[in-house]
Formats: sequence, C-alpha cells, structure tokens
Amino acid sequence: MTIEPRIDLLEDILGRWKQALGDDFLAYRNHVYRMVHFCFALHGGDAQAREKIVIAGCFHDLGIWSDGTIDYLPPSAARARDYLLQHGREAWIEEVGLMIDLHHKLRGYHDMRYPLVEVFRRADLVDVSLGMVKFGLPRAYIHSVKRQFPNAGFHKRLVQLAGGWLRKHPLSPPPFLKW
Repeated sequence: MTIEPRIDLLEDILGRWKQALGDDFLAYRNHVYRMVHFCFALHGGDAQAREKIVIAGCFHDLGIWSDGTIDYLPPSAARARDYLLQHGREAWIEEVGLMIDLHHKLRGYHDMRYPLVEVFRRADLVDVSLGMVKFGLPRAYIHSVKRQFPNAGFHKRLVQLAGGWLRKHPLSPPPFLKW
C-alpha cells in the first residue's frame, strides 16, 4: 500500500472548485486524498476503477460548497454527472452517482454489479471515524495517510454543518444519511 503524494486528476478537478471551496479547500482536498487512498487500499483495482474512485471522491461532498446546502448528495452527483458527460465517461454515470449518493449509507451495499459503491462507503467511514473504523486496513497505513494529508479542520467543519442541521431539525436525521 503506497501513498501517492499527488494525483493529477484529483488536483485538476478540485483546482476548478478552489474558489467555491474557499477557506475549506485544503481540508476538503486532504479528505478526498485520504478517502481515495483508503479506497485504493481496500480495493486495489485497475486504472479504470482508480479513475472512477478519484472522480467520485472529488465530487462526493462538493454540493456542500457548490450549492451551499447540507442536502448535498443530489447536487454533488449532478456535478459529477456533468463532469463525466464533458469527459466522455457517460457509461460511468450510474456507478459514480451511486458511489456519491450512498457513501453515507448506514448498512452495507451489496449489489455486486458495482463493488466500488461499498468500497467508497467504507473508505469514507474510515476517514470520518478518524480511523476508528478500519475495515481491515492496517492502523499504521491509516496513520501514514493521515500524516501525509492532515485533517486541516475538515472534521470540525463537518460538526459545524451537521450541528446547524440538528439545531433546526432535532428530530430528523440529516438528509445525507441513508438506511
């Protein structure tokens, strides 16, 4: 399990959203890098799978900033769809869309047509849980990835966003959670 300090596709996609991400750019960028590395470690995969993972990673939470909403899964998936259409990857729209839409699914995803959906869900949970949930990834690898791509306030920002939802809707789960 290697750590790639720079992934050109990731830098290219997120570079286009730097202004929209504003002060949260580094935090989000590093979260995407951590997730992508955890996906690679959980799945391995060929170049095509890796490209799907990077694209989904870049867009998976982007709607928070691009559309200013905590109900960010639909706009995040729409932004990914637009990107895929612009880059001749129409065949990936369903799978990448599911990776984004179900990355906060509380139960596992079991449709083997799209194994990357579950890999992606697990990788996000590894990062959001700060490595407490590992799905078999070595603790040393998780720490190395976190050291290479520090948090930079990402989890603090998540708490701020989720806290705003919970104050307004104390009896309703956030709209990004899926059963």
